[in-house]
Amino acid sequence: MASPGPAVETARYIDGIGAEALARSAAYTAGTHWLILGELLVAALVTWIFVRTGLLKRISFRLEGRRWAVRTWLVCTAYFLGSAIISLPWTIFAQWAYEKSFERTSQTLADFLSQIVTDIAISSQISGLFFLGVYLLIRKAGRAWWIWSGGLAALTVSAILLFAPIFIEPLFNEYRAIPEGPVKTALTHMADEAGIAHDRILMFDGSRQSNNFTANVTGVLGSGRIAISDVALEQASLDEVMAVTGHEIGHYMLGHVWRFVGLFSVLAIFGFYLSNRLFHCVSSGFGSEAEIDDPQGLPVLLFLVSLLSILAQPALNGLARSGESEADAYSLRTVNQPDALARALVKTADYRYPRPSILQETLFYTHPSVERRVYAAMAWKADKRGIK
Repeated sequence: MASPGPAVETARYIDGIGAEALARSAAYTAGTHWLILGELLVAALVTWIFVRTGLLKRISFRLEGRRWAVRTWLVCTAYFLGSAIISLPWTIFAQWAYEKSFERTSQTLADFLSQIVTDIAISSQISGLFFLGVYLLIRKAGRAWWIWSGGLAALTVSAILLFAPIFIEPLFNEYRAIPEGPVKTALTHMADEAGIAHDRILMFDGSRQSNNFTANVTGVLGSGRIAISDVALEQASLDEVMAVTGHEIGHYMLGHVWRFVGLFSVLAIFGFYLSNRLFHCVSSGFGSEAEIDDPQGLPVLLFLVSLLSILAQPALNGLARSGESEADAYSLRTVNQPDALARALVKTADYRYPRPSILQETLFYTHPSVERRVYAAMAWKADKRGIK
């Protein structure tokens, strides 16, 4: 009996999810897209509050006797702290309550808040240092400051990627070696074939924050590693774990992280250029008199960055989707488990609607749709078996 073609097998996988589950996935995914607009509106509200209250102006006045660099960093850090506090209700809704309503997380509110406080404390200081660098460039490089911003962005992102797995990520999750058994034996063999040190493949308690079936590549150079959530390890068969790990090894071996750093740097140059051109217009709209070289104008600058970041998402998402397709292809070539990869992909359909429109996928999806990815796996299998 002839084997079914890729389209038939793909339809079987996706339809097997069930109409009710597909409808729920569609609702969840559409909601996450509306959250992007909500995030921008919250950013506008935060900007308006800071401008109208003159809070940064008062903070800057109190720090008048400090050196310029110290004063600038403190003003920037104060903004990020204040912004995080003002937008905390939205953060709770978007990152916890919404996920809870779709049963995508089992995390308690208390644990969520404790982690958010830690995140705010760290990110405020790092962001403050980054924008200290931005304002230093504005002072030293003059009108060409936005060109140099790309280098600053690349340096900052690279430093975060290097140090986050060592100093930051362990604050939120526990990373440990995969327990002895068939899974560790199989993944160790895969690591040997790819030339990856065994201690670069770890598991982490991703279930603390999310019920999503996931794995990721983090870090660069000496801190680079592949991390598999305990959710994936508990819900998947050995073949599925191997297929997923093969995908992540693909990201690791193909150096996708550096591709992201490069594009992010280019977009930073373009974004800061547009911010430079649009600053006065937007600043006037919020009622601010601050100039772009004044840290008191940071709320307006950050609103522009938020707006332009949303507009840049299709470009970033397109690059991300390309990398995901390449990583899938790497897994298929090296692990040779197309059906296991398809089954693992279907498990992600709970939180990523598998049949989006072309426009929806282009604008919002960081991964190709599950349907497209499953079809690619089935087409690869058919090609290996000579099926037309």
